[in-house]
Amino acid sequence: MKLSTWAIRAEEASDTATIDDLQAEAFGPGRFARTAFRIRENVPHRPDLSFVGVAGPHIAGSIRLSPITIGTTRALLLGPLTVSPDFKNRGLGKALMRTAMDSAAAAGEEAVLLVGDAPYYSPFGFQQVPPGLITLPGPVDPARLLIAPLNGGDMPSGHVQGGWG
Repeated sequence: MKLSTWAIRAEEASDTATIDDLQAEAFGPGRFARTAFRIRENVPHRPDLSFVGVAGPHIAGSIRLSPITIGTTRALLLGPLTVSPDFKNRGLGKALMRTAMDSAAAAGEEAVLLVGDAPYYSPFGFQQVPPGLITLPGPVDPARLLIAPLNGGDMPSGHVQGGWG
């Protein structure tokens, strides 16, 4: 049975260890070698755009948005989106996505980039990046490189770097 509502709140500093455990369980030790994780390395996520979903006293999932540049355009990198196996397929991931995307748009951001499955993320405004338009500092399956322009922004182009330097 899917829950129709979740308690979603802004991530707090005290949530870090639990979120790290969720990510380790979901993505394993190889996660640090993935390109998206490497882009976020040493780049703090935006606390105002990072959320947790709670079920009772338990953090059941989390989502983070981190600052990046695509060429000269300031943007955000989504991820990871993580839901505990105990709470999968109950709508929490989608609720976290809606919250993060609505909050990014309300903050005036222009684009959110991610590496993920198009069928899952396309309902949130994501589309496949045309080949070669955006490059990352490591390997990524081009079919999984997705972007959601926000607030009428144009599709950015160029090389992705962590932070807004």
